[in-house]
Amino acid sequence: METTRAVVLTNVIIAVSSLFIVVLFLVGSVSGGGSLFFNFYGNSCPGVEFVVRNAVTSSSSSDASIPGKLLRLLFHDCFVEGCDASLMLRGNNTELSDPANRSIGGLSVIDLAKRDLEMLCPQTVSCADIIALAARDAVAITGGPMIPIPTGRRDGVVSVVSNVRPNIVDTSFTMDQMINLFSTKGLSLIDLLVLSGAHTIGAAHCSSIRSRFQETSNGKFTLIDKTLDSNYANDLIQQCPTGVSPSVTVNNDPETSLVFDNQYYRNLMNNKGLFPSDSALLIDGRTRKLVEDLANDQQLFFESWGQSFLKLTSIGVKTGDEGQIRRFCGATN
Repeated sequence: METTRAVVLTNVIIAVSSLFIVVLFLVGSVSGGGSLFFNFYGNSCPGVEFVVRNAVTSSSSSDASIPGKLLRLLFHDCFVEGCDASLMLRGNNTELSDPANRSIGGLSVIDLAKRDLEMLCPQTVSCADIIALAARDAVAITGGPMIPIPTGRRDGVVSVVSNVRPNIVDTSFTMDQMINLFSTKGLSLIDLLVLSGAHTIGAAHCSSIRSRFQETSNGKFTLIDKTLDSNYANDLIQQCPTGVSPSVTVNNDPETSLVFDNQYYRNLMNNKGLFPSDSALLIDGRTRKLVEDLANDQQLFFESWGQSFLKLTSIGVKTGDEGQIRRFCGATN
C-alpha cells in the first residue's frame, strides 16, 4: 500500500512539475518574452485587476463597442514592439500615426485605469499590463472565458511608425502571409486560427472590405469575391455603399456582434467571413477541419482561446530592468 501511495505521489509530482514547466515556457519564452508571474502585484498593488475590470465594465456600459476595440488594441500593440504599450505613445511618427492605427479605440479606457492606479499605487503598474488585463476582461464581460494571465510587463520607450506595416496582418493577406507573420511572433497555425476568433466581436471600417467589391459604371458596388455568400455581400453593400463616409463601420460578426462566442467560425462555414483573410481560413486545407471543429464546439474554442491568448499577451514582453513604468501611458517618463 505504501509503495502504491509513493508511486502515485511521484506521478503527481511529475505531472505538477511538467505543468509548471509548460506554464513557464509559455509565459517566459514566447518570441523573446521575459519572465511574467501570476499575482505579480499581490503585494505592491493588490487591487490592480479590480481597477482595470471596473474601467472596462464602466466604459463598456456606455459604449458597447469598447470590448472589440480593446482586443484590437492588444493585437496591434503586441505584434509590433511586443506587448509593451508602445502603441499608446502619442507624438509625430509614432505607431499611432500609421493609417491602420488611427482608428484604434479603447485608449481612453487604458488611460482611465492608469489614472486610478497611479492614485492607488504610484509608478507600480505598467500600461502594458493594463492593456493585457483590459483585453482579457473585454472577452469575459461579453460572454467569453475569464483567463488568469501573468503580469510583470514593463512599458517600452520606442514607438516608430515604420515598424507597424511589416508587423501587422492586413485583411487582404493570404494564408501563407499570415502563417509567416504569426510564426515570427512565436505563434502557431492553431494560434492563428484561434486568435482570429477575436473577430466574433468588434467592427471594421467599410474601406477594409473594399477589395471584395467592384464599382460599376452606374456607381454601385458588385461582388467580385466569389468566396463570399451573395446574400451577405448584398447586406454589406447596403451598409457600405459607394461614397459612404470613412467613419462608417460594419460588424465583424453579422449574427452576434456583441457576444464573444464561436459564431465567427459558424459564419466562416456559411461563407460569411468579413475579410478576405477570414475567408482564407475556410478555403485553406490546413485550417478547414479546425474551422469546422471550432464551429461545432464552443467549449473547444474557449479552451483553445485561453492557451493562445496567453501566448499572445507574452509576445516580446519587457521585464525586470527593461523599459520603464510610465506615469502616463501616452508619454515616456
